[in-house]
Amino acid sequence: MELTGTIKKISDLQTFASGFQKKELVLLTEEQYPQPINIEFLSEKVDLLNQYKVGDKVKVYINIRGREWTSPQGEVKYFNSILGWRMEKDGSSDFNEPTEATPSQNSPATENKNVFSEDEDDDLPF
Repeated sequence: MELTGTIKKISDLQTFASGFQKKELVLLTEEQYPQPINIEFLSEKVDLLNQYKVGDKVKVYINIRGREWTSPQGEVKYFNSILGWRMEKDGSSDFNEPTEATPSQNSPATENKNVFSEDEDDDLPF
């Protein structure tokens, strides 16, 4: 999945006793009602954020993770996390690029036959 928006905040690097690292990014989506979405970058993915700053328009590729937790009182709760794994500057203004691949010169030419033969009776008024 992917999200597009403007970087609202980039947190400081958090390093835990186990050596695990985490950095968070808040992305403000661009829709009728913009949403601030918190996205986590873990371990080696924290370095992806080094080349971006607040205010940059970006596309973030994400995975959604869920987990179950049981409290000491036996109550079961569910939590979701949004994890970023790739990020790039938003190039949404580059609409001049073709969206379909051009045919290869080595591919065989297709024959353009008229499927509407002139020999058939045509009862359409136009």
